[in-house]
Amino acid sequence: MAIQIRRLDSSGTDFRAQLDAVLAFDAGTDAAIEHAVAAILADVKARGDAAVLEYTQRFDRLDVASMAALEIAPAELQAALDGLAPQRRSALQAAADRVRAYHLRQKQEIGSDGFSYTEPDGTVLGQKVTPLDRVGIYVPGGKAAYPSSVLMNAIPARVAGVPEIIMVVPTPDGVKNPLVLAAAAIAGVDRVFTIGGAQAVAALAYGTATIPQVDKIVGPGNAYVAAAKRRVFGTVGIDMIAGPSEILIICDGSTDPDWIAMDLFSQAEHDELAQSILLCPHAAYLDAVEASINQLLDQMPRKQVIATSLTQRGALIKVRDMVEACEIANLIAAEHLEISTENPQQWADLVRHAGAMFLGRFSSEALGDYCAGPNHVLPTSRTARFSSPLGVYDFQKRSSMIEVSAAGAQTLGKIAAELAYGEGLQAHARSAEYRLK
Repeated sequence: MAIQIRRLDSSGTDFRAQLDAVLAFDAGTDAAIEHAVAAILADVKARGDAAVLEYTQRFDRLDVASMAALEIAPAELQAALDGLAPQRRSALQAAADRVRAYHLRQKQEIGSDGFSYTEPDGTVLGQKVTPLDRVGIYVPGGKAAYPSSVLMNAIPARVAGVPEIIMVVPTPDGVKNPLVLAAAAIAGVDRVFTIGGAQAVAALAYGTATIPQVDKIVGPGNAYVAAAKRRVFGTVGIDMIAGPSEILIICDGSTDPDWIAMDLFSQAEHDELAQSILLCPHAAYLDAVEASINQLLDQMPRKQVIATSLTQRGALIKVRDMVEACEIANLIAAEHLEISTENPQQWADLVRHAGAMFLGRFSSEALGDYCAGPNHVLPTSRTARFSSPLGVYDFQKRSSMIEVSAAGAQTLGKIAAELAYGEGLQAHARSAEYRLK
C-alpha cells in the first residue's frame, strides 16, 4: 500500500497559505448533534436517574432494571486488578507510580496551601488554595479502551486533594474492560458508573438521585460528549474541548527514518482527522521518511486510518534551517512536539507553544501517552498558545485572603471611598468610611 503525503517547502512564495490549508480544521458543531445533546441534557436534568437509565438501555444496549446495576463495586475493580497478568499489572502500576510522582512534584512547585504576607500596618493579604470537593472523570469506551486516561485524569485529582472522584465509562453491550477497571482501582477512583455519552455528562453536571453532582468534568469523549461538556460549562467546570490528536516532529535528519515514520503513525492511527507533520532542513531525509512510511504502512493493523490521516492532514515540510523549524513550530502550536535532534535543548529554548515537548531521539511521544509521568491530556487545535496540560492546578481553586488591620483601614478606607464616590456607589463609600476614625 503506497500513499503520497503532501510536501511543502518553506521557501515557497505561497508557503503560509499552504500551511494554513494543512492546519485548517473545522471545529464547528453539528446541528443534529447539538439538538440531540440539548434534548438529552434537559431530560436528565428534569428526570434524573430514570432518563439516564433509559438512554443507557437505548444507546449501550444494557438490559438493566435499575441504576444500582450500573455502578461497579470497588471489589470488582480490585478483582480486575488482581486478575491482570503479572507483567501487565506491573506495567500499569509502574505507569501510575510515575504519573503520581510527577504530579506530586507539580503540587510542591505550585504550593499546596497558598501564601500570605503582612504589611507594615498589620494588614494580612494572601491566597488560600483548596481542592475541589468532587470531580467527574469521563473515560471513553466502546471502540477502544483507555486505562491511561483513567490514570492521567484521576491521579492528579487525587494528588490535588480532591476527596471524591466519580468515574463514568460506557460499556456497550455490557462489555467491561478489565484494564480500565484495574486502572480505576490503582488510581483510587471512589465510584464507577457504566454510563456514557451526553447522558453521563448531564448526570455528573446536574446530579441525580444516584449520581452526585460534581464540580468539574474532565476526560475525552466523542462529539456528543464534547457538545455536552460545552453546554454544561458554567454549571460545572470542564478541562477543555479536545480536538483530533496531533504530532509535530522537528528533525535534523540524523534519526533513523523508520523511527520518525512510526512516530508519525502513532498519532495518525488515532483517527482519520489526526494530524502528523515533520519539519526538516534536508529534502533527502524527507524522501527517506516517506519511503519508510510506505514500507512500514502495510504492517499496521490500522493502516487504512493511518493512510487517510497522513494523506488528508499530514505533511512533510522542508525548512531553511532549524531556527525556522522552531518558528514554524510556534505557529503550529502542536499538542505533541518531538525535537529529534542532537542537543535538543537548544531548539526547545526557541519553542514557546507546545502542549508537551519530547526532547531527543529516544523520547517517543508514545512514552508520554502511557508512562513518562507528565499528563497526556493536552491542548489541541493550536490552543497550546494559551492553554496548558491537565495538572494538579486544574483540580484546585484559589481564594483571596484579606485581613485588614484597624490602621490599614484608615488608609485603604479613604482610597476606596474616593473611588466609590467617583463610580457613583455611595454605599460602597460609606461602608469604607464607617471604619475611619
